[in-house]
Amino acid sequence: MTIPHLILIAVDLVAAAVLAFGVYYPRHRRRDLVVAFLGVNIGVLAVATMLGSTQVAAGLGLGLFGVLSIIRLRSSEITQREVAYYFAALAMGLIGGLGSADVAVPAVLIALILGTMWIADHPALLSRSRHQVVRLDRAIADEEELRDELEARLGGAVTSLTVQQLDLVNDSTLVDVRYRLDAARIASRVAR
Repeated sequence: MTIPHLILIAVDLVAAAVLAFGVYYPRHRRRDLVVAFLGVNIGVLAVATMLGSTQVAAGLGLGLFGVLSIIRLRSSEITQREVAYYFAALAMGLIGGLGSADVAVPAVLIALILGTMWIADHPALLSRSRHQVVRLDRAIADEEELRDELEARLGGAVTSLTVQQLDLVNDSTLVDVRYRLDAARIASRVAR
């Protein structure tokens, strides 16, 4: 193993720690996924390092990437945000493990992944946007009436809604709603 490859492994390990402990955990507080992100990163790093040191086609490494992704994504329910963190950890491990004579390009790519995750998942970015699945205690078939009811209850402007279930027998509506909180409502929460 060359010095540039060792440096790249160190860059990956630091980036994985920053991703898990500096970006993900302070924002989402899921210890189980911190373990998953670090374990996947280190595992992929180790396998990619071994694959990189032998005469194995790059297709095998990409195939491993796909197989690991499918296994993990099918094993339990995770959000789209967590899928993004998961793939970031996989990609950083793969980049760090395959190595390169030039450390700069892979290090920049790892930093780009880490920076993208930090910015895209920052609490200040799109802070007024919300998503909920709501069950109303009334069956509301009219979309405009449903939109008005949701806006009144949620305190924001509905940007998208999808009725998942309209139960006329039990008089309820299950709706997947995306909405934007009113700026005044957010300001009053911050002032508290």
